[in-house]
Amino acid sequence: MQKITTFLMFPRTAEEAMNYYTSIFNQSEIIHITYHEENKDKQTGSILHAVFSLKGQTFMCIDNSNGNDIPFTPAMSLFVTCDSREEIETVFGKLAQDGQVLMPLAPLPTSEKFGWVEDKYGVSWQLNLAKNE
Repeated sequence: MQKITTFLMFPRTAEEAMNYYTSIFNQSEIIHITYHEENKDKQTGSILHAVFSLKGQTFMCIDNSNGNDIPFTPAMSLFVTCDSREEIETVFGKLAQDGQVLMPLAPLPTSEKFGWVEDKYGVSWQLNLAKNE
């Protein structure tokens, strides 16, 4: 059982982001969503808690309900080990769309290909294709 789970807080875009991420990565699914019920704060329909998986890794997320915009930062990123050149190029291209390339795909001494991108939701991703040794 996974004991540490990445928890993401989105500015009312959690469900959209989950759908986007699970459409990009193989072996991915939305496992569970709990929505806010009608209440005085008008959070009705926003995500109270959700669980999803990407490439078999479990994540949790919510919609920010405190009214403060708390952005993601590249100081914390998700590191993804890709299985092929095709996968890294496809995933990089999709995550970079409407986002920002922090480091273009290129070989590194430790990687056949490596790239770093911030997606349209502000989440930072480091994508790696390991060298065959």
